[in-house]
Amino acid sequence: MTSDIALLPDAGPLITLAYADALDVLFKPGWTVMLVDMVLHEVTRNQTPTSNKLADWAASAQIPVLPTKTFEHFKKSATGTPSARRRHLGELAIQETMSDFALKVPPTTGVFLFEDHKIARASFMVPDTCRKISTRAYLIFLEQKGLIESAAEIERRAIQAGRAFSSLRFPP
Repeated sequence: MTSDIALLPDAGPLITLAYADALDVLFKPGWTVMLVDMVLHEVTRNQTPTSNKLADWAASAQIPVLPTKTFEHFKKSATGTPSARRRHLGELAIQETMSDFALKVPPTTGVFLFEDHKIARASFMVPDTCRKISTRAYLIFLEQKGLIESAAEIERRAIQAGRAFSSLRFPP
């Protein structure tokens, strides 16, 4: 059942889709869209061209926000340790959530939507019940399923609006 699948977008895809005014495509497969707390914080903590749009979208669409130990650690270390790790915490929080999904009985299927090409490497571990997919591959999947008219059009709109969209394509 498609509603048993949880789509967990990272910051990059959220920003790209916000630039393209296409956040609605996250709902197209019928999967449950969820955000981890760290990713929501990453995309809304600073004033950017998309921060208000993303905060409003998450609130109005009533997107479930999953709490993580990663975000709790970030909040505690943000005040006390200036050298605390600050990069890639959204991805780490998603990885934590996917591990939790794998431990559920029955396990939850998670789909990690990413844009950072470094995540495509095998070093980013996802449990057997979970998948990772790039923004571009996700849009192509939606187009092939007939759920959107054109993946290239969404990409073009994001770029025209000012998004520096990843030029990396899969497979190479």
